[in-house]
Amino acid sequence: MPTTRETILRSFYERLKTLDSTVLRGAVLPERIPAGGLVILRDGDPGEPEVTLSPLRYHYRHVAEVEVVVQGAGHEEGFDRICRGLGDLYGDDRTLGGLCDWVEGQAPEPVDLPVEGAPSLKAAIIPIILHYATTDPLG
Repeated sequence: MPTTRETILRSFYERLKTLDSTVLRGAVLPERIPAGGLVILRDGDPGEPEVTLSPLRYHYRHVAEVEVVVQGAGHEEGFDRICRGLGDLYGDDRTLGGLCDWVEGQAPEPVDLPVEGAPSLKAAIIPIILHYATTDPLG
């Protein structure tokens, strides 16, 4: 049985896979960027939990990271399309079906990266904050 953390990350990953882009989890950046863009979910950092004692609960503000990379003609529009789609994934259900207390994204800080002999890349890491509680920090 997966942990609360893994259950939430899997659920968010499944939602990411509905984007019109190639979506991976924890993968190394490939040499070629697919035409529709690339989205990689990184597990991120659960941080230090706040603890309540009665009942015992560990309250996390887990910062997962969504890496977005687009390349080629129209990369500005492609980047915007992916960011808008990402917001739509949790905008209507900020609890991921009751798995967590709240999901919120933070604004991307995009960078344009030149590639020798190829079209430039537009990339950003978008922090996604997952608020949830568990009865055990390892569970």
